[in-house]
Amino acid sequence: MTRSGITFHHPVAFWLGTVALTGGVCAHLPMFIAMAPMGYRMAGMAVDTTMTAGMILIVLGLLGSVYGLVPRMSALTHAVITDEERALLLVTADNAPLTRAHGKVLLVLVLALVIDIMKPATLGFVIPGMSDEYGISKQTGSLLAFTALTGTALGSVIWGVLADRLGRRSAILISSLMFVGTSICGSMPSFEWNLFMCFLMGASAGGLLPIVFTLLAEIVPTSHRGWLLVLLGGLGTTGGYLAASAFATWLEPQFGWRILWFLNLPTGLALIIVNRYLPESPRFLVHVGKSDEARAMLARYGATVAQAAPSQRPPAAAERERSAMRLLFGPRIVALTVGLIVCGIVWGLVNFGFLLWLPTNLRAMGYATGAANALLAKSAVLALPGAVLVTWMYHRWSSFKTLALFICITAAALLGFFAASMGAGGDTALLSVLTIVLLISVSGVIAMLIPYATEIYPVAVRGTGSGVVAGSSKLGGIVAAGLGVLGLLANLGASAVVLALPLLASAAILIVKGIETRGRSLETIRPQTSAVPQTAGVGRAGSLPD
Repeated sequence: MTRSGITFHHPVAFWLGTVALTGGVCAHLPMFIAMAPMGYRMAGMAVDTTMTAGMILIVLGLLGSVYGLVPRMSALTHAVITDEERALLLVTADNAPLTRAHGKVLLVLVLALVIDIMKPATLGFVIPGMSDEYGISKQTGSLLAFTALTGTALGSVIWGVLADRLGRRSAILISSLMFVGTSICGSMPSFEWNLFMCFLMGASAGGLLPIVFTLLAEIVPTSHRGWLLVLLGGLGTTGGYLAASAFATWLEPQFGWRILWFLNLPTGLALIIVNRYLPESPRFLVHVGKSDEARAMLARYGATVAQAAPSQRPPAAAERERSAMRLLFGPRIVALTVGLIVCGIVWGLVNFGFLLWLPTNLRAMGYATGAANALLAKSAVLALPGAVLVTWMYHRWSSFKTLALFICITAAALLGFFAASMGAGGDTALLSVLTIVLLISVSGVIAMLIPYATEIYPVAVRGTGSGVVAGSSKLGGIVAAGLGVLGLLANLGASAVVLALPLLASAAILIVKGIETRGRSLETIRPQTSAVPQTAGVGRAGSLPD
């Protein structure tokens, strides 16, 4: 057991595998560098012996690293714990300031989220150069985004399950290893190989996102949890898009589009190196019966361990007898889970569909190309302060009510676009206001959606639950990509109405079934969302009936 609460069950295998993985990627660099006189164009190039050996090293290295990280199957089962240990309640001092240790964790997780968001954001800068080099149409090139989003949707769910079985920190490490391995996407000689590698890259990126929020939620003090989760989402999302655009501006003109994929090598290695500063979640350690490790971890982060009151004791044994799907879709939580999934799907449709087609639709309404782009750029800048407002409301007012409010604002903005489309041309001032409001609300919804899902689900399925909700937002993007190819999002008014209605439905579910998480310990939230009976007298807002 290390100071961070994780054990490399075969450390030699892990580090040898990581070295082999890195060496396999580096074996692809000589051919890339040799193509400098040709503008780093490698389309149709024959794969040489060095690259073939590199691919073998990557596969063997990845298998070796995961073998060194993952314990035997017998060790994956929950340990038998005593009644005293089962009643263990992780209590953080609600009014205590954050410690320096929390600050280090936050910085590492912000870095992880920036790197994670940067991966799919890079697609927009890669596709034009890739389409030109491979001689494919823009429609065919869009398959790359479709494949990547499919990978992120599946990765969110798969890595969520891994986090609940292996631990939060182990899941982050596996994702980082995948980042390194998929660097060779930058040397693929054909578009089809790029599709395959981009799918794997998307899976690792999608898997990292919900685990980052899960780990932070289970470490920080209750009184600071809400605003830190939303702040993490805002900083990570903004930083990821800025990093993608900065690297594209700096490197692509000189080295071509492929260099943006090779960035997975240094960024993936950076995540593996800084992972040593991340702890394993104390709540996960308690859940799997490692109470001694949990106590040591809590002491490092200024938390105390106390006996739970009878009404607060976490029913760990009862939870273990229930499958993940029963905990996520049980009679007491199914409506809220469905509401969050619907919200995620429609958010993906809005973000990857409606907003993607907005410049085209604005031009169809009479805007010149330059005027439409200027409107969107100005709106994006004006929407930035909205992240501060979201953070304040989530922390000070209400978690689920703030999320429901911003969902309603998004729906109202969409209906506003529908009304504007009914006019012959469209009022410039009205469209400007609607665009700003939509960008603020859409950014606010995604900044709260995954953190809220992280808070409401019990520790046994927290990774899975947040992964399912995160995956639903990517599923919406997949559907949006398909609808865009079919031209079904080209009508601004019709698409606005179709998207607004399910958003209003999800907001209604949240208002009726939402659970308040603001200022509440995860241990007092968790029993309400599992199908475990509570003691009588629980009268907090959003609590489930006995």
